[in-house]
Parts: sequence; structure tokens; C-alpha cells
Amino acid sequence: MAALPDVHAEQVEQPIAPTVPGWLWYLTEPTRAAVDIGQFAAARPLLRAAPSGDGHTVLVLPGLGFNDGATVALRRFLAGLGYDVHGWGLGLNLGPSVQVVEGMRVRLRELAARGRGKVSVVGWSLGGIFARELAREHPGTIRQVITLGSPYAMTDLRQTRVNPVYRLLARFYEAGAEMPPPEHTRPRFPVPSTSVYSKSDGIVAWRACVSPEGPRAENVAVASSHLGYGYNATVLWVVADRLAQRAGRWRPFAPPPGMARMFPAS
Repeated sequence: MAALPDVHAEQVEQPIAPTVPGWLWYLTEPTRAAVDIGQFAAARPLLRAAPSGDGHTVLVLPGLGFNDGATVALRRFLAGLGYDVHGWGLGLNLGPSVQVVEGMRVRLRELAARGRGKVSVVGWSLGGIFARELAREHPGTIRQVITLGSPYAMTDLRQTRVNPVYRLLARFYEAGAEMPPPEHTRPRFPVPSTSVYSKSDGIVAWRACVSPEGPRAENVAVASSHLGYGYNATVLWVVADRLAQRAGRWRPFAPPPGMARMFPAS
């Protein structure tokens, strides 16, 4: 994967032109997600070879309109690798309400206080945007952030098919709980980050899920539906590989021998 220019506080990437996933990708999302879920069961022998963990704490955040039930498979997989895995415990993710924003801060503080070192955060879709905000607020508490189809680089709500739903819910958000400023206007991300994205994502524009790579930032392309990220075998392998890195020794992802063909070109 060709390296993109590094991100600097003074000079960051240009805004992404508004776009939206094609209708074909969008309309086939449920079918393709069902395929991802079906392949998850078939891929279990392969996933048993994924690198095991060191026992550190992992917080998993769901996407818009979903709760911890949507991340059960992902969390069980990571727990099986030896991590101390937790859901967010805040019910349905209905966007950045004050209750949710403050609830995530409390959840992070509780997990960090358990004494297992820094917390890694995995966020699916909107959950990934939340994960990155937590890292910007608490860089000393978070070990790394992994986002799954998260449009954190979005500059226009037209870059997602859930724009109407988000606008409907936004009227209930209180002042101080709005979406964060555009990524291209912000300083360098403070912790190691991996952005997992799919060009066949039917919900969000894949270009809104990536940013310039740097010494501790990368984008990893997979072939997955948006609704299937938490079950897709290649996605699970990437998450396991990233979490298994020793603290302070982050390196870009490289597919293991024999799996390179499972990862499309960026």
C-alpha cells in the first residue's frame, strides 16, 4: 500500500468532496452482510491462528442505531484471544447526546482504573468517531484506536446514506454534544491508529474513512459490507493483529503469508 503524506498540525489533508456510496452497494448491504456473517463461521479455523493478546483492556463501541448486541461476535473473538474486552454499556447508539458523550468518558475512566494499563478502543462506524474523540481528550489513557468503516474524515453528511436518520436524531442533541470538527482542520492524531475501510461499503463513502498515513497512522483496505465489519474474517484478523502489538512498538499492518490475496489494493 503506497504511503500517503504524513499529517502535521499546521498542514493537514484537504477536505473530501461530498459523495455517497452507489445504490448497488447500498441496496445489497443486507445480503452482503449475511454473507460476511456466514463466512465468519467458516473462517473460525483460520481465525484460531490469529495472534493472541497480552490481556490489556479493549473497549468496543457500536455504530449508529446499534447496541452492544451488534458487537458480541467481535468481542467474544477478542476475549478468546486473551483480552479484557468490554462493550460500551450505553444502550442504542443514537448519536452524540450529552448522556452518551459523558457516559463514554465515565466508561473509559472506569476501565482505565482497573489497573491493566492503557485501553485500546475499537469503534464501528459512528463508534469509531467517538473512539477518536476519546483519544483526543485522553491520549494518556488510550493505547491505540481501531476504526471500522468510520467516516471520521467526513466533511459533509451527504457522504453517508444514514444522513436522513442522523438529521432526524440531531434535533434531540443538546449543545456541547455536536459532532466533532472536520478532521482536516485538526492537529495530528495523538495515539496509534488503524482505519479499516472497504471500497464496497454501501453506507458511508470509503474516502471519508481514511486519512494521510504517518509514523503511527495507517489505512487498511478490506472487502466487506458496512454492516458486516464485525464478522468479516479479514477485519477480525486486522483487529487481532493490531491489538497484539507490544505497547510502544507500533508497526504498520502487513498481511501474513498466504493471506495477502484476501486484502484488496488500497
